[in-house]
Amino acid sequence: MFPGGMGNMQAMMKKVQKMQNEIQKMQEDLKKRTFETSVGGGAVTVVVTGKKELQSIKINPDAVDPEDMEMLEDMILTAVNDGLKQVDEVSEKEMAKITGGMKLPGM
Repeated sequence: MFPGGMGNMQAMMKKVQKMQNEIQKMQEDLKKRTFETSVGGGAVTVVVTGKKELQSIKINPDAVDPEDMEMLEDMILTAVNDGLKQVDEVSEKEMAKITGGMKLPGM
């Protein structure tokens, strides 16, 4: 059944529970963080939270060209997507520290 008997299974369950607690703590800590990204040489700066919520957008007035609003819209999209990508990358790195790179189902 289990190599090493029930004692080995209990030890493994304790490790899994500890890992789950560490993951939960990491996720809670991540939700409290903010991530700032800027595009267009500072034309657009956004801040997103670890909960993947857009917190703020700052647009340099020099970036507003009424003749080319499409470029400004593209910069906003890029900045927001870059901020959300930062959240995912940090989350993956922190998760890898806890799991040792092991892929866990549902995580």
